[in-house]
Amino acid sequence: MSQEPVLSSLDQGVLLVELNRPERMNAFTEESHLRLREILARAAEDHAVRAVLLTGRGKGFCAGQDLNNRDPRQPGPRSDLGQSLGRFYNPTIRALRRLQKPVICAMNGAAAGAGVGLALACDIVIAGESARFVLSFSRLGLVPDAGSSWCLTRILGEARAKALLLTGETIPAPRAAELGLISKSVPDMELADEARALAGKLAAGPTLGLGLMKTLIQEAGGRDFDSQLEAERLAQQSAGFSDDYAEGVTAFLEKRPALFRGS
Repeated sequence: MSQEPVLSSLDQGVLLVELNRPERMNAFTEESHLRLREILARAAEDHAVRAVLLTGRGKGFCAGQDLNNRDPRQPGPRSDLGQSLGRFYNPTIRALRRLQKPVICAMNGAAAGAGVGLALACDIVIAGESARFVLSFSRLGLVPDAGSSWCLTRILGEARAKALLLTGETIPAPRAAELGLISKSVPDMELADEARALAGKLAAGPTLGLGLMKTLIQEAGGRDFDSQLEAERLAQQSAGFSDDYAEGVTAFLEKRPALFRGS
C-alpha cells in the first residue's frame, strides 16, 4: 500500500480522494493536510475533474487529529492548538467549501473530532449504516473545530447542537440522516457503489452551474433576501453564457438527454 497519507485517482470526471492512514483511523497529521490541499488545488484547476468523492481507507473515515503527536506527557511546551487550526485545519476546510465542483463524502466509518467537520464540509454525505459521528471534544476539554460548531448549529439549531456537543454524544449514521446531518445512510456493502454512482451523475452535469449553485446555497445564510436576489442574478448571468446552458436548452428542445461538457 502506498505510504502517501492521501491518495487520488481520476476516472470519468470523478476524482476519488482517499484518506490513507487506516492503521490510525485516517487521523490527520500536518502531512495529511498539505497533501489533501495539494490535491484539492489541482482539482480546482483541472477541467477533467468534474466531481470529487472523498472517503477513507480501512474501517474509519477520519479520527480527527492524531493524538500521538499531542501527548502532554512528553517534555516541552504544550502545542498551540490555535496555530494548528490556523495553519492546517482551517485552510483544509476552506478548500473543500470553496471548491467550485461538487464534493461527495462516502463516510465509511467513524468521523471523530475534526473528522466531523471534514465530513460536513462536503456538499453531500452518504454514510454506511455502521458509521457514526463521535463528538469527542468535550471529553478532551476542547471546543468543536474544523467548522463543526458552525455546521451543527446551522443544521440542528442552537439547542440541539449544544445538547450534542456539551455531552459528547455519538450519533449513529441512521440517526444522523434523521437529523439532516447527512443525505442518507445505506448498508455498508452498498456505500461505495451508491456514492460512486452519485459522483458520476454529478460529474456528468453542468459543472459551472453546479459550482455557482453550491456557492449560492453556502452563502445564503449570511445574506438578507435582496442581497441573495442580487447574488442569484450575477450567478445566473455567468451560467447563462456557458456552453452547458446552451446544450441544456438545445437538448430540451430536441427532446434528448443533455451532454454537458462542464464549460
